[in-house]
Amino acid sequence: MQQYSNLSHSLQTARPGQASREYISRLPATAAPFPRRLAILGSTGSIGVSALKICAAHPDKFQVLALAGGRNAKLLAEQAAAFRPAWLGVLDDDTAAELIDLLPNGYAPTVLVGESAYTSIAALDWADVVLSCIVGAAGLAPTLAAVRAGKIVALANKESLVLAGGIIRQACRESGAVILPVDSEHNALFQAVHADGLKPVRSLILTASGGPFRGWDKERLRSVTRAQALNHPNWSMGAKITIDSSTLMNKGLEFIEACHLFGMAPQDVRVIVHPQSIVHSLAEFVDGSLLAHMGPPDMRVAIAYCLGFPERLGTGLAPLDLIALGQLTFEAPDTQAFPCLRLAQEAFAAGPSHPVVLNAANEVAVDLFLRGRISYLDIPACIEAELSAHTSVTVDDLESILALDHEVRARTLAHWGERTEQG
Repeated sequence: MQQYSNLSHSLQTARPGQASREYISRLPATAAPFPRRLAILGSTGSIGVSALKICAAHPDKFQVLALAGGRNAKLLAEQAAAFRPAWLGVLDDDTAAELIDLLPNGYAPTVLVGESAYTSIAALDWADVVLSCIVGAAGLAPTLAAVRAGKIVALANKESLVLAGGIIRQACRESGAVILPVDSEHNALFQAVHADGLKPVRSLILTASGGPFRGWDKERLRSVTRAQALNHPNWSMGAKITIDSSTLMNKGLEFIEACHLFGMAPQDVRVIVHPQSIVHSLAEFVDGSLLAHMGPPDMRVAIAYCLGFPERLGTGLAPLDLIALGQLTFEAPDTQAFPCLRLAQEAFAAGPSHPVVLNAANEVAVDLFLRGRISYLDIPACIEAELSAHTSVTVDDLESILALDHEVRARTLAHWGERTEQG
């Protein structure tokens, strides 16, 4: 198979209009008053659970208005009983029936069903802040609905910007929506640069932990098991993002996200490996100085910052003990053993439709790996095969993006599922 790197444009050439050096949205002159009315899309995932811990710790600051929890009726019912939101969202009728049976007597919220439940909750007139933390491409339509409704969007769904960064930037300009990044790396960069803007910034530096297989070569990676890949050394996350972290695809997606979020040219965004996960990212300025954001590897730091912005809220986390840490180390990523980072960088440079292909193939490949259908090294091989076969197409609206996403998923699943079944 021809290497995908031979098919893409150079990273040294930014696409027209990409490097605007402007943050994706305006920042409000005054923030929404407390208590803020909050809608959480993906409340039963790890980010949603952590966000509700912040809300419980600051009951005077937040009113939980709506929760959407996929198919996890039991956990969603527990969350709903604790916070009594007026709206709940689930993906199917069976989950809705189970949820209603689990709700306490005397509490009768409006239960919305189907994918449209998420977009309806995202655009609720009464919501001040929408936390978008659905995993994967499924989060794009609800995120875009919240942006078009002019909300403050605490964005944990990086795929929204990977698939539709330009569209979301334009929608922010039209609606006045505000995006606050929840990913720890982008939250760190936002804190470093938002006061002075991006003009004095020379480069943005994303840190990666390196995952559980840092230092492994390809031969050793051939025998990686599901349990090994899910054993992240620093972070507690959902299964999909944990696998992405181990392959460095998570950092590849975050590279694309950073370019869209801050309007940076790809050559001005770098990735370095920082095994301790204490420095969450750094901004390099034209005078040679670096501003680094440091903190414990716990998503509650970034979540609380976004929900309380511009006020800082207590998280209950123990302060860092720098003496106990002893040292912080940095190294270059190994893109030979872990090619997913390179593939993401090349996909971004190749054109807007390539990241759609990248993400769709990755989501299918990760799911197949988690189900024992393909090997660990098949994940990047699957992604590279799809990118190599792809010819750029126009993806200038939600419908065209979702159509391409669906096409790539179906083709990837058919090819790799059939391939593995035949041995």
